[in-house]
Parts: sequence; C-alpha cells; structure tokens
Amino acid sequence: MINLSEVFEKYDDDFLEFDRVENKLHPRPDLCGFLLLDKLVPNPGNDIVGGAEHDEIYLIVDCDKLTEVATELDILTLIRCGIRYIKDYDSLAMFV
Repeated sequence: MINLSEVFEKYDDDFLEFDRVENKLHPRPDLCGFLLLDKLVPNPGNDIVGGAEHDEIYLIVDCDKLTEVATELDILTLIRCGIRYIKDYDSLAMFV
C-alpha cells in the first residue's frame, strides 16, 4: 500500500510532464489520467468528475482503494497527466 500524499509530493516536479509518460492510454493527458484511474479503481455507471470550482475539477475516486492497487509508477503517470492529490480532502483534482 502506498501513501498518496508522500508519492504525490515526491514526484511534484513531474506535474504535467505528459511527454514523459511511456505507456499512454490516450494521446490527451486528461483522458489518459481518467482511463488510468478507471483501470485502477473502476466505478462503472458513474462519472469521474464530481464537481468543479473556479478553475479546478474534482474527481470521484476512492483514494483508499487507489492506495491498495496503485504503484508509484501509476501515481507518477497520474501526476504527469495533470492530476493532483488534495491532502486536506483526501481527493484528486485537476486544473482546467
């Protein structure tokens, strides 16, 4: 099990470095991130975007389940796709 806060912080310098993602699930960073999240923590029949505020969207992902299945490489890929971890809310978000 990984610690999301620590891993997101560890790879902070890789934020939005999509060109460094080796096995892209989609050529667009946002969709690549969404597809990886859906692969890791599927939630069939539900949207992945849970809300928006100002210039951010918040993602509906069970972070506890994510910590059980994700590797550091998975989290690095999410970071490179532009996904951030919001420690105060234990949730994921993206700038729009």
